[in-house]
Amino acid sequence: MTEVTFYHLTETALEAALPGLVEKSLARQWRTVIQVPDAQACEEVDMMLWTHEPVSFLPHGRDGDEPAADHPVFVTASTDNPNGAAIRFVVRGAAPDGDLSAYQRVAIMFDGQDDEAVQQARGHWKTLKADGHTLAYWKQSPEGRWERAA
Repeated sequence: MTEVTFYHLTETALEAALPGLVEKSLARQWRTVIQVPDAQACEEVDMMLWTHEPVSFLPHGRDGDEPAADHPVFVTASTDNPNGAAIRFVVRGAAPDGDLSAYQRVAIMFDGQDDEAVQQARGHWKTLKADGHTLAYWKQSPEGRWERAA
């Protein structure tokens, strides 16, 4: 089964945390897909990846940029794996639906300041555990570093 990691954002926003994790994935030679819930979130994450560093950017495409397979990072509002990614980031309240077996890892990132997002993540944990996936839980330290908690 696919390894599913939960990233509980308590010290920084998604905009500060996601680009670093995507960079680490690319350093591992993993193609990456970022799943968002809708077209507006797709546009927001696209802009985030372009502007997170003033002197660099994360090479990526998004829904509508074809061929998707040409992009090492792809942002989509679907549950597809359009670029043959090894890792799928599920963000902004998107649901980790669909076939997860195509990925080495699925990373669910959620805002710890949003009670609804925390409850949604707990629901995903229960469902994915029942489905037999290997689960891990990471939370941020007060300094914003990731610490494995489960």
